[in-house]
Amino acid sequence: MAVQRSDDDRPYVWTVAELPQGRDLAFDIVPDTATCAALAAELGILAIKKLRFEGALSPEGKRDWRLDARLGVTVVQSCVVTLEPVTTRIDEHVARLFLSELLEDPQPGSETEFTADEAEEPLGREIDLWAVLSEALALALPAYPKAPDAGPADAVFAEPGVVPMTDDDARPFAGLADLKTKLDKNG
Repeated sequence: MAVQRSDDDRPYVWTVAELPQGRDLAFDIVPDTATCAALAAELGILAIKKLRFEGALSPEGKRDWRLDARLGVTVVQSCVVTLEPVTTRIDEHVARLFLSELLEDPQPGSETEFTADEAEEPLGREIDLWAVLSEALALALPAYPKAPDAGPADAVFAEPGVVPMTDDDARPFAGLADLKTKLDKNG
């Protein structure tokens, strides 16, 4: 059975001390349109059409917790070439291991080795499922969304009143053909 808390203004923040010991806690987050619009604005994208984050928190040993979830979302971003809306479907597996013994902030000047596992996070007093969802979505967004019919973009920059340099101008041998023609004409 999936649990969805809505009894306060932080519905997806779970207090670790209140989590059931020895059993999984399922969750199913399907935010409303206004919440999706707010998240889209926070991420700097045009829209979030559909969003579902479902999975479970499971006890891991005596004091740690494992999150295993699926993020399914349809987003709308601006094309990097034409600025037209580009719709993308994202389906991602999300895993986190909240460890009670993981140092959150090492002492300044101390030498601390960090694990290479990005899925490990320090276990605080709370587990914020919304923060995990937001981070996973931000990391999964296409960095350069492009409309299917958009061609390559030629970026041309110059100060006002200056003729901009093009990619052809920057090619070192682009003018050799013209030079050869001029030399051939002059003899």
